Amino acid sequence: MIVAVIDIGKTNAKVALVDLATLSEVALRRTANAPVRQAPYPHHDVEALWTFILNSLADLNRERRIDAISITTHGATGALVDRAGELVLPVLDYEFDGPDQLAADYDAARPPFAETGTPRLPIGLNLGAQFFWQQRRFPAEFARAAAMLMYPQYWGLRLTGVAANEVTSLGCHTDLWNPWWDDYSSLVDGMGWRQLMPPMRPANDCLGPILPEVALRTSLDPQTPVFCGLHDSNASLLPHLLSDAPRFSVVSTGTWVVSMAVGGRKVELDAARDTLVNVNALGDPVPSARFMGGREFSLLTEGQLQGWSEADVAAVLTRQVLLLPSTQQGSGPFPHRTAQWRNADALGPGERFVAISFYLALMTATCLELIGGDGPTTVEGPFARNPLFIRMLAAATRRPVVASETSTGTSIGAALLASDGAPAMSKGERTEPPADPAWEAYTQAWQKNATA
Repeated sequence: MIVAVIDIGKTNAKVALVDLATLSEVALRRTANAPVRQAPYPHHDVEALWTFILNSLADLNRERRIDAISITTHGATGALVDRAGELVLPVLDYEFDGPDQLAADYDAARPPFAETGTPRLPIGLNLGAQFFWQQRRFPAEFARAAAMLMYPQYWGLRLTGVAANEVTSLGCHTDLWNPWWDDYSSLVDGMGWRQLMPPMRPANDCLGPILPEVALRTSLDPQTPVFCGLHDSNASLLPHLLSDAPRFSVVSTGTWVVSMAVGGRKVELDAARDTLVNVNALGDPVPSARFMGGREFSLLTEGQLQGWSEADVAAVLTRQVLLLPSTQQGSGPFPHRTAQWRNADALGPGERFVAISFYLALMTATCLELIGGDGPTTVEGPFARNPLFIRMLAAATRRPVVASETSTGTSIGAALLASDGAPAMSKGERTEPPADPAWEAYTQAWQKNATA
């Protein structure tokens, strides 16, 4: 069975063909996903994305017959649509700081961390804050809304004409969901939004076949089923939920590095350090933490991958060249610290790349510690291809790390929504903690300086 996965990340959008028989990506189309910085506020270019999706489906279907469609997207994003399914306001970019203008009012309305597992986050990272701001700033347009959709289900609506919501996106630091009661939060009722919420559907529910106009535009079979879809970090987690026995952790890497602990140590989450409760595709709460690691990597390397050698690794470890948090402030485990270098005089490009990779691994290890991560850690996404990141993560956690072989775990996880059985996962290369004490010494030096 070939599943076309629409995978919309914050930086890039993709349509991937996944062969369920081999759990492998057999074709891929990709495009940059930049927000439109125009009135009424920075927003996602959904029409450009829609054209890309339709063109990709048509193109890929000529290569291999598409049997089903699934959807996964980044979080902190939702759409307000009218009864015809048209947007009443543009889909707001969560990096827009407009919602901060009403921070005091929103803080008075939002539920406590104990109710939702949602930390208070800046800009538009709490989806509830976006909707709150839109309702206050654009009351006439907001009043026309007939449905409040999470982002994967917005694309499901465009493909099928069926409106739905789903728990992984609702449970992704939105303030909209109570994971302990499996119901909407007090914010939703307090704001009168429950009437805007379409029916809840499991991530693996079939919303229906594609609309006739989609079939005509793409040449797909008119009966091609579309599955409800889910939040991207939870898509990365899903294959492991179906195939692995707790305890384990999964690190989903992209623009955000999201760490999730399954069956880990019991800890009290610290809302001030960007820990939160995600809700997985099976409906269960999952302690999670994250930082904007992919964005940091791009800024620090200026998008250029650089060569490095084992001599560079030895030099960084010996001199204890440290990059300390945080390059991106306002989120992550050190949200209010400013990045600084230590022992970085006359740093060569290879050494700099090593130190950057180590920094990202140590930030990830901090996140895993905060959520009680235990057992082996599987890294999904781009960072799985960075052996420096993998080795330092193993050193810092003192646990084995598995680098996923798939180029993006989100696509595989989303494709599994169309499958009836548990996957036989190909795990990838396993790295044990290094025996050289220099790695432990480096880890301790970074942790001491990061918290000083």
